[in-house]
Amino acid sequence: MSVKTLNSGRADLLVQSITDYAIYMLDPAGIVSSWNAGAERLKGYSASEIIGQHFSRFYTEEDLAKGIPATALKTALEEGRFEAEGWRLRQDGSRFWANVVIDPIRDEEGQHVGFAKVTRDLSERKDADEALRQSEERFRLLVQSVTDYAIYMLDPAGRVSSWNAGAQRFKGYQECEIIGEHFSRFYLPEDREAGVPERALRTAKDEGRFEAEGWRVRQDGSRFWAHVIIDPIHDGGGTLIGFTKITRDLTERKRSQEALQKSQEQFFQAQKMEAIGKLTGGVAHDFNNILAAILGSLSLAQRRLADGADITRFVENAMLAAERGALLSQRMLAFARKQELTLEAVDLPDAVRSMAEMLQRTIGPGITIRTDFPLKLPPALADRTQLELAVMNLVVNARDALPDGGEVRISAEEAILPDAVGGYVRLSVVDPGEGMTARTLARATEPFFTTKGVGKGTGLGLSMVHGMVEQCGGRLHIESSPGKGTKVEILLPVAEASFEAPAVPQVVREEPSPARALRILAVDDDEIVLLNTATMLSDMGHQVQQADSGSSAMLLLAREDFDLMVTDYAMPNMTGGELVEKAIEIRPDLKVIVVSGFADLPEGEELDRPRLSKPFTEFELARTIAQTV
Repeated sequence: MSVKTLNSGRADLLVQSITDYAIYMLDPAGIVSSWNAGAERLKGYSASEIIGQHFSRFYTEEDLAKGIPATALKTALEEGRFEAEGWRLRQDGSRFWANVVIDPIRDEEGQHVGFAKVTRDLSERKDADEALRQSEERFRLLVQSVTDYAIYMLDPAGRVSSWNAGAQRFKGYQECEIIGEHFSRFYLPEDREAGVPERALRTAKDEGRFEAEGWRVRQDGSRFWAHVIIDPIHDGGGTLIGFTKITRDLTERKRSQEALQKSQEQFFQAQKMEAIGKLTGGVAHDFNNILAAILGSLSLAQRRLADGADITRFVENAMLAAERGALLSQRMLAFARKQELTLEAVDLPDAVRSMAEMLQRTIGPGITIRTDFPLKLPPALADRTQLELAVMNLVVNARDALPDGGEVRISAEEAILPDAVGGYVRLSVVDPGEGMTARTLARATEPFFTTKGVGKGTGLGLSMVHGMVEQCGGRLHIESSPGKGTKVEILLPVAEASFEAPAVPQVVREEPSPARALRILAVDDDEIVLLNTATMLSDMGHQVQQADSGSSAMLLLAREDFDLMVTDYAMPNMTGGELVEKAIEIRPDLKVIVVSGFADLPEGEELDRPRLSKPFTEFELARTIAQTV
């Protein structure tokens, strides 16, 4: 056997072993002249059934009508190769998608002796491609059908490369008008100048996503409020090939939110005005009562003085009423300013007993106050002044709940709260009065809420008590029901050992040690207050000059020497703070006392000078002068 024969036999064996490809030969007319196992598997014919048959029987009727088999052989012969994909038929009539390669065969002399035909079954790939195509088509149809969102693509430079119906609906551009245009045309001119579009793409590229809301522009120039999302698109190798951009028109929502916000602002303004009305009515009522007492007492004192009668009682009544006015003013300032508390260890029984006389005088003779304290009680952590004010509020409320008189009981005891750490002291104020309904009880600590009728209370009492107790780290508990009275409990933490209860100073109204006669400049824009201040200073033996404004005071300071200046803070044109600064420039050694009716000076106003709060007595003025000079 020759080597050539041996090699030919091996080639035949190789071809016959291949099952994934149909490899066979055709004679020059297209008649099958050889058949391998792969051909039998793919096409369903055995070699005996197909050899001698024309290969065109593998083609569909549509391809036969078009002469595809003959064209394939002619192309292979003329161009040296034919390759195509298309539907082919198996013996059972079923179809499969085939990749076909036909090569011409020539002998050693170059004579055409037939064709080699290789066919591969690509049905699975075709099915996958078709499934992908259908999926992409469905997605395309889905995107194109969406009208509530603008969904489109941008190339890496930001030019529009696709456009859906939603984008056309609320941006106004036809697909042919916008494809290839830069997406920055949707932005406001000021946003384009600020580089917002470029920053959006850069953020999407660097961070993987960009999301924002803002005004955008339609084709006709009108604006709409848009919610925008931009995501980067990468190919299989990670290279950026563009961006997806989804835009939603939220103009109606934006307008609704703005309308809601405006309505809320109007509602809050109405609430504020209602609260101010309640506060004004309550404060006006209380101050009118105080002023009535002061004016009535002074009027009686004036008439009795003309008759030579003793007017001491009426003067005391006027002073007492004025003290009540000062207390009301302090309550208002404390509520508005939320003054910082000075926490200390407070002996509750001692605090209540020290104010017993004032409590009784406040509530009148028809109410009896009974106290019930244990022999030993730990001190409570509180601000003593604010706590006494809270007790005063509670007792006054109890008096108002007893129109026909009765007994108010104040008691204290140790308490343990199951949900709190450490010990507590419970201070209770109980009255057997009218009580409160559940609805009233639920609102009892609301600012400005009152059941005392129009003009008969500020509605600040319980809210101030509640705020003070919470600032001290305690709790306020109220029990009440109609006809069964009210029990208010103030629960305060027990003061730690480091807090030592200071001894309560005894109020001594002795005049300070007489000081040398001083030259004093009194400044106040209120004529009555200025006269009273100047009179008090003169009665102390000082030489006094008066000025009713900051500018008048500066004229006096420029031409006269003074040891001390007592000036109001709140004055028009030039405040007391400004006056002090200017006065010190020309009189560096001048001593100054600043008088103010505010709980605190305005924010940012720091005056390192002695302060005296309005209203003040002659004793308090003399003491402050002694401490200053």
